[in-house]
Amino acid sequence: MPSPHKNLGVALGLAGVLCFASTAPVTRLAVRWFDPVFLTMARATIAGFIALTVVIVMKRKPPRRELWPKFMVLAFCVIFAYPVLLALALRTVPASHGGVVLGIVPLAIAAMAALLGYERPSAGFWIVSALGAATVIGFVLRHGEAGTIGSGDLILLVAVVAGALAYTLSGHLSTGMPGWEVISWQLAIFLPVTLGATIWLWPSHVAEVPPQAWGALLWVALISQYFSFVLYNAAMAMGGVARIGQLMLLQPFVIVALSVPINGERLDLETILFAAAVVAAVVVGQRMRVKRS
Repeated sequence: MPSPHKNLGVALGLAGVLCFASTAPVTRLAVRWFDPVFLTMARATIAGFIALTVVIVMKRKPPRRELWPKFMVLAFCVIFAYPVLLALALRTVPASHGGVVLGIVPLAIAAMAALLGYERPSAGFWIVSALGAATVIGFVLRHGEAGTIGSGDLILLVAVVAGALAYTLSGHLSTGMPGWEVISWQLAIFLPVTLGATIWLWPSHVAEVPPQAWGALLWVALISQYFSFVLYNAAMAMGGVARIGQLMLLQPFVIVALSVPINGERLDLETILFAAAVVAAVVVGQRMRVKRS
């Protein structure tokens, strides 16, 4: 039976997934008016000022020197690679379609954690994760044009790799320091870069940008870029990278649901049935053993 400590990790992980799931539909809304690169830099800048304020108020010392290489790789994935790739892809594919492609993130996280030697998932865990990922891929192929994967999907697959590396390193670093501190230092360290880029890329049509676009920018800055990582990093430290990472199988279907009110997209019975199958995979996967190195 999972311990109360791990149960709390699962609860925090679910809250983090809900926050992460809002990213795709809200980003889809924002890129109607903002350039993807500007959106990425601006969200990191806003979150960076919050993060810098937090570490100053909490009087936290910078990470130890030996951790800086991991922080650099992690920050590149979290601040630059994943958000830019996601924003570029969502210019060409609906948020709901993008969400189901992101459904393979849990398998990618487990593979990345195993590749880096942080965890050793059991054979049963791999089988359940593979079945869940296969369900998501089947969903994508059924809803793609002529049963194929387009350029937007290929961009999203690269984003999956960046996201898996980011989640894995975040979870690993969060075992040695609070999760909020891990994401805070990433954003604070790169604040001069993101601030400079935001000023340089400031849109000339800013007067034409509607309030909902600015609201979307604030959401992806405060929730997607910062608060969601605070929750999810804490969850991975408690429950393990692979186990909590598998909760990401729920993300595509939360995205599909959110894309209806936010983007005006359509929700059908087939999507609900696929969601039920993936939820079943997550429930079974939570009972599989994962050894932590």
